[in-house]
Amino acid sequence: EVQLVESGGGLVQAGGSLRLSCAGSGFTFGNYAIGWFRQAPGKEREGVSCINSRASITDYSDSVKGRFTISRDNVASTVYLQMNSLKPEDTAVYYCVRTVLGACRTNWYRADLYEYWGQGTQVTVSS
Repeated sequence: EVQLVESGGGLVQAGGSLRLSCAGSGFTFGNYAIGWFRQAPGKEREGVSCINSRASITDYSDSVKGRFTISRDNVASTVYLQMNSLKPEDTAVYYCVRTVLGACRTNWYRADLYEYWGQGTQVTVSS
């Protein structure tokens, strides 16, 4: 069974940092690209970032580019999202997702492309 478990969320002041983790199990982790999405109250899920299976290619939404960094450790079967310079508008539940490919699709930010989702971790940024 494919499982994705996020951790690392919490409450932080604006300008602060958090590092989210996504631990995968039930599949060969190093064969698949992994993405991060977020959903704020009353809003649709938004693609945040994607990293390919070899960690050689990453992509980010314009809203987080330059502030967030995605990385992965295939030995530990974990993907990380380092979030710096956090803003109140970053407040959301953050989810990791698994693709069916080793590469991030051109339209990786579309939530409907993903079958496997974690349960989410809450990130709250206070002003």
